[in-house]
Amino acid sequence: MLKSLPELIAQARAKLRCLEAAAALAEAAENNGLVIDVREAAEVEQTPVAGSHNLPRSMLEMKIVEQVRDAQQPLYLHCASGARATLAAEQLQRLGYQQVTVITCPIDQIQRALANS
Repeated sequence: MLKSLPELIAQARAKLRCLEAAAALAEAAENNGLVIDVREAAEVEQTPVAGSHNLPRSMLEMKIVEQVRDAQQPLYLHCASGARATLAAEQLQRLGYQQVTVITCPIDQIQRALANS
């Protein structure tokens, strides 16, 4: 039986650590975490998020090891809505990264949390 995208996201999130923007950004600042934006470059250009490292979902598995060699590095993933970040986090765990967190809120909430920090 085929699964819908919302079903797939819900199933993945049940196994992942998820936080809202303010909590995730505060924690990343405390533990030297890396905030990764998994949106495509054109999206990042239109709606940038200061302090995020852009690593598009489409290139994640091919590029992450070049940028993050430590499996214990805290990683905080976000996108426009949390859906791609969820799928990306699931992949990172499969690759062996141990401290992966999904920022589950929309991009405007992430930008507001950054402005208020």
